[in-house]
Amino acid sequence: MKEIAIVVKSDPNAMRLCADLEVWLVNRGVRVLTRTNWSSGVVDDHFESAPSGLCAVIVLGGDGTFLSAVRWIGKQDIPILGVKFGELGFLAEISEEAIFQVADRILSGQFRTRLRMRLDVTVFRSNTADVHQTVLNDVVITKGALARLASIRTSIGGKYLTTYKADGLIVSTPTGSTAYSLAAGGPIMHPDVPGIILTPICPFTLTIRPLIVSDSVSVEIALEKKARDIMVTFDGQAGLELQENDRLAIQKSDHPVRMIVVPGQDYFDLVKTKLRWSGGR
Repeated sequence: MKEIAIVVKSDPNAMRLCADLEVWLVNRGVRVLTRTNWSSGVVDDHFESAPSGLCAVIVLGGDGTFLSAVRWIGKQDIPILGVKFGELGFLAEISEEAIFQVADRILSGQFRTRLRMRLDVTVFRSNTADVHQTVLNDVVITKGALARLASIRTSIGGKYLTTYKADGLIVSTPTGSTAYSLAAGGPIMHPDVPGIILTPICPFTLTIRPLIVSDSVSVEIALEKKARDIMVTFDGQAGLELQENDRLAIQKSDHPVRMIVVPGQDYFDLVKTKLRWSGGR
């Protein structure tokens, strides 16, 4: 028996569609696992993972719900589909009107997927790998509201690049280029372009600009001595406070996300529509 998981936003319309979709799937002999959107905000190595054997995960919600579902999938190679129920989502592939048609394609195996790169993040504390996280969008280092500018020493592939004096630094994937990185002045990067984006947040030196590096390199980050009130967050889903001797190593993950794509959908049409560019539908 096929099993499909539905991750749903705590929204009346999304919950209504979830109930209808669950009945529709059960009537076709599918076992359904339903989860509501969740995010504790705490890094937890014992975070519950999705059960093995799922043939697909369908997400009813915005980008936050989608990122929660991706974190739940973890390293498993499970196709995932986003259905829009948010305000400004770039991760949802379809609208709710198309869900049953696309679900029928999933059951019959007549669908395509596209791989989206993720980043593995390791936080070293006292030279010991203390925290491991994987992100689809970004890892963000930020200072607290009353803290002074953060001094973020950054190296690329083991070679020192610069020390960002800024409110923070965003390290993002191409998928994450339309999220926080974009709001901070970073470039839009097509998901098929192999690269990692470094976007400083309000840098003290105006000549410091966003930078794209190869996805084959490792980005190493360390804080200056006596650093205080500095946080690192992972896809906006979980985070922890950094200490002055902590180091971060960020590199391309061996486990990309398999996103279900619908024929006829164009990435640039999505960008134009979401950002309301001229020519957008």
